[in-house]
Amino acid sequence: MANRKTSTFTEVELEFMQLLWDRGEMSPDEMLQVLHGKGRQLADGSVRKILSILLDKGHVTRKREGRTYRYQAKVVREQARRHIVRDMLTRAFSGSAPEMVASLLDARDLKSGDLDEIKKMIADKEAEETS
Repeated sequence: MANRKTSTFTEVELEFMQLLWDRGEMSPDEMLQVLHGKGRQLADGSVRKILSILLDKGHVTRKREGRTYRYQAKVVREQARRHIVRDMLTRAFSGSAPEMVASLLDARDLKSGDLDEIKKMIADKEAEETS
């Protein structure tokens, strides 16, 4: 099978990556226990298949430990987030960052302080670019 590396994740792949980013190395059995604890009823074979897909896509690495494998994120969380945002920007907003931000602001109830934090990020970015 060809090694198909892609920066996009399905919803369930992203869920698995979040666990690996949060917890570090995990075996399929540990992953299954955590998912069951969160109310996700996936079969053992499904967990192993999704981990295999993530491995094939180049998002995780694995090492043999006894009779099982331990999986670890190969892609850094921030790198993955940037790829997801770029993909969404391109596919959903035709590359228009202002339209994407406007949609985010319209579609989400902002918590107290969110706008101030966003304004600070913009000011910091502007200062960085003029330096």
